[in-house]
Amino acid sequence: AVVSTQSTGEHYDKRYDRITTKAERPLTMTNRLFHYVSTTDDPIIRELAKEGHVFATDSILATIMTCPRSYYSWDIIIQRVGSRLFFDKRDDSDFDWLTVNETANELPGGDGGSNSLTKLSLEATYINQNFSQQCLKREQKNFKRPNPFVNEDDDNEPSSVAYRYRKFPLLGPGAEPLTLICRTEVDAVTTSASGEEKYMNIKALNEWDLKGGASEWRQKLDTQRGDILTTEMKNNKCKLAKWTVSSILAGSDLLKFGYVTRSMPRSAGEAIGHSILGTQEFIPKQFAGQISLDMNNAWGILRVIVDRCMQLKDGKYVLYKEPGKGILRIYKVPLNTFEDNDDSDDDDEEEEEK
Repeated sequence: AVVSTQSTGEHYDKRYDRITTKAERPLTMTNRLFHYVSTTDDPIIRELAKEGHVFATDSILATIMTCPRSYYSWDIIIQRVGSRLFFDKRDDSDFDWLTVNETANELPGGDGGSNSLTKLSLEATYINQNFSQQCLKREQKNFKRPNPFVNEDDDNEPSSVAYRYRKFPLLGPGAEPLTLICRTEVDAVTTSASGEEKYMNIKALNEWDLKGGASEWRQKLDTQRGDILTTEMKNNKCKLAKWTVSSILAGSDLLKFGYVTRSMPRSAGEAIGHSILGTQEFIPKQFAGQISLDMNNAWGILRVIVDRCMQLKDGKYVLYKEPGKGILRIYKVPLNTFEDNDDSDDDDEEEEEK
């Protein structure tokens, strides 16, 4: 059930569906502001605190629900407050950065430079932010309530995104039913041929490994798109699964992918640019089947972790995913951990909860 929908969403520009390798379009930089607000910093979540038991954002839930596919490490803050659980991210973490070729046979980053892991992650995040805003028309759909994260002092306008606060039952065999409240995101709205309004999430796949400076996607995307997507499914199966889970949680009707490649500089000192070579559209639940993502299993993973956390005493914990292993650990930490104020006298040592 949708509890609340905030902000504004712009309409997708269908002209981007006509882009081909022979009629590519340069990726342009947006000056819009992107908000990556964690769960307990969200004023709407605070308003809804009495209506549920478990609270999180779609990106945090997607990370947990797809954890068997992840290779790199990550961590999530868990706060147990009475009968409620709050899943948060650290403010100074790279949680919202996108991974690149995380599940490939050979991980990237070995040659450093622009292909280091950090720079590739920043590049993929930059491409997604800009593509998600570039392919929109400036036709807004205003929802009932304004963007809860806009500050009057912000110099730049916020990115186009609608926040849908949704309520889900967390069911389990013999377990007490719990209510999950999740903030989800929709990137755009679009209209079908019959005039029906549909919600859409917009993501970008990017080509970065240009062998000899030549783009394989420019040569093959128009005629062998299925092969390129299959390779992306293999090399980025965790990222694609997260995007799909987030789209399903948001109740989005469509998941749009853009194919973006590098445009090599023509002269020394010129920065690497990017070009949009094409787009492809899927229905999220159908795409889940294509990437062998079982949503029943994903919900089961979340329920197991929630049940384990509900057995913890009130306090703050860290859910930690070990790199390269399918192992999750829960550690108890002092209440002031990860906060700006370090003046607490709580010197409790980190304690693992098995």
